[in-house]
Amino acid sequence: MCGMPQQPPVRSTPSRPRRPDASMSLLTTVMDHSLDEGYAEAAARKKAKGPSQVPRPLRAKLGLALGLVLAALVVTVGAAQARIAAPVVAKERAELIDRIESATSDADELEGDVETLRDDVGERQREALKKHGGSQGELVSLLSGATKVHGRGVKLVVDDAKEADQGGGGPRESAGFSDTGRVRDRDMQRVVNGLWQSGAEAIAINDQRLTALSAIRAAGDAILVDNKPLVPPYTVLAVGDGQRLSTRFQNSRDGQYLHALQENFGVRTSISVQEDVRLPAAPSVTVRTAEPKAGKGTS
Repeated sequence: MCGMPQQPPVRSTPSRPRRPDASMSLLTTVMDHSLDEGYAEAAARKKAKGPSQVPRPLRAKLGLALGLVLAALVVTVGAAQARIAAPVVAKERAELIDRIESATSDADELEGDVETLRDDVGERQREALKKHGGSQGELVSLLSGATKVHGRGVKLVVDDAKEADQGGGGPRESAGFSDTGRVRDRDMQRVVNGLWQSGAEAIAINDQRLTALSAIRAAGDAILVDNKPLVPPYTVLAVGDGQRLSTRFQNSRDGQYLHALQENFGVRTSISVQEDVRLPAAPSVTVRTAEPKAGKGTS
């Protein structure tokens, strides 16, 4: 009996256990192949070629040379541009200088005209004082400072103490007085008032003639006489009975005040009798007149 061919027994092959991360195929691929194949291939080729043909020091020198070439190019371009702009700048500068010189010349000419007109006005005012002053015209002109005057008198010099700072040592106003040895506006006011009271007929400070309307003030580091700044030493010239004027002033309260400044604060003073003192006329004289209206009385 023919039997059916026997087939070899089928052996069951045990299946491999499933990986726990089988469901995370993308993450697994990334972890297994962290280096891209292209990068790996390039690294292999570089390793096969051996070290770079250009040494590192040489590459550094080439980079430095390239930087120097670029810097030289920038400097060259800047110099070329400056050379192109130089004539324009020089022309503008020359034009500006010409304009300044022209404006300065015009200002000087105008200032000269103002001085001429001021002198003319002063002369007319002096003539008016003489003409309308009657018998007292000369005295009025003298007391108002409208005319030049000379005669016997005194010379009084007042200066800061030696230790005082001449280069901006503070204001000369009387307010906020401190022991700095600097002559103040109040000091000069007392000097002038003391000379008037002692018999002075005319007074000038640093060739600045004083009148009945003159004011002595201070502005910063300068003392102003009729708004004209004066600097020390202050030379006071007074016309009067020389020796008598000197004695009376030194014995007056204002003379004693000046002496106290010298003793206590080092302010330097000196007074001397002069045989001929010359004083200029005041730069400008203001003439005021008043006339009552007819038919109206005064109240």
